[in-house]
Amino acid sequence: MSQVRGKDTSPEMRVRRAAHASGLRFRLHRKDLPGKPDLVFAKHRVALFVHGCFWHRHSECSKASMPKSRIEFWSAKFDANVARDARVTTELQSAGWRVVTVWECETKCPVQLNSLLAALINGKSVKPQ
Repeated sequence: MSQVRGKDTSPEMRVRRAAHASGLRFRLHRKDLPGKPDLVFAKHRVALFVHGCFWHRHSECSKASMPKSRIEFWSAKFDANVARDARVTTELQSAGWRVVTVWECETKCPVQLNSLLAALINGKSVKPQ
């Protein structure tokens, strides 16, 4: 697991390139916000997280499978990740931030990604958590 990166992952880089191409300006991994969001659009008060489907348990994705060995370990790890994500989302929302989660599988479709970022630009409500 030491080879698993937390920053500059391929899905995160796809979101960053699309956001920059759309004219959005952002900060990366702001340490003063709970959970250190992957991208922070301060002008729009949006904290964006790019979650891996496997690690954060994307319920609608086939990549969120359970490993066949050490099921108790993996189950506890995944439950802790999901609980932390919920806690961070609540903290950010109570501080007045909109929280957007982009799943790894969603970054592979440029049309879907661009429509999400266009909603950020126009100030429209972004898809629910």
